[in-house]
Amino acid sequence: MDNLIQGAILAVEDLNIRYGNIQAVRGVSFSVHPGEIFGLLGPNGAGKTSTLSAIEGLLKPESGKIRVSGYDIREKPLHARANIGVQLQSTSFQPELHVGEIIRLYAGIYNVSMSNEQIGEVLASINLADSSTKKFGQLSGGQQQRVSLAIALIHTPRLVLLDEPTSGLDPQSRRKLWERMEKLREKGRGIILTTHSMEEAESVCDRIAIIDQGKIIVTGIPQEIIDNNRNNAEVIRASRKGKITLEDVFIGLTGDAVRA
Repeated sequence: MDNLIQGAILAVEDLNIRYGNIQAVRGVSFSVHPGEIFGLLGPNGAGKTSTLSAIEGLLKPESGKIRVSGYDIREKPLHARANIGVQLQSTSFQPELHVGEIIRLYAGIYNVSMSNEQIGEVLASINLADSSTKKFGQLSGGQQQRVSLAIALIHTPRLVLLDEPTSGLDPQSRRKLWERMEKLREKGRGIILTTHSMEEAESVCDRIAIIDQGKIIVTGIPQEIIDNNRNNAEVIRASRKGKITLEDVFIGLTGDAVRA
């Protein structure tokens, strides 16, 4: 793990999280580097949300270390969080607030000065140049996701956490979000993406980790993971079209039972 930590924006080492008698995360370790899109994949209840919550500083782990831009999340939580931007699957912005008001509000929370002209530039960058006075609740799902991502980036964080950002989006909106992720990578940001779409993970992620029952069972480049599991009997059984896909590998490794 040490060679992977070198130069990493995010380093997670031997993370353990427990809820009473239930251990939700077991010895999880991974890293995310500048200019990398890292996919954290797993069935429902696998430990993804607990891991992300610990990275965000919202949950105190039982043991393990998390460093963001070199800052230990326990020892220097404010420094670590200042380097993190988070876009959740669903936003909770007040629907009656104007888009410009929301951007100004969150800019203030991050102590970022934002003039009307700068707000306009932010909106123009997400193709919503004429929406400053539009109520958030009047935007489409794809437009709301664009605003949410812009707010997550308003303080120029080095690490961006995207929690199922394309869930419920139409194909056009999903592709546009992929393009924005690519631009973030080109700027040297590190990105963690959670998604239930194996097609999405295979298309946009440089590396992925599959987590199940609190443990990471495989980490690597998507195509290499596929190639390394071509002779896995469970993966072959999961394949329905002859061609082995990341989804086949995922089901082969985690099982085909539907999780609650």
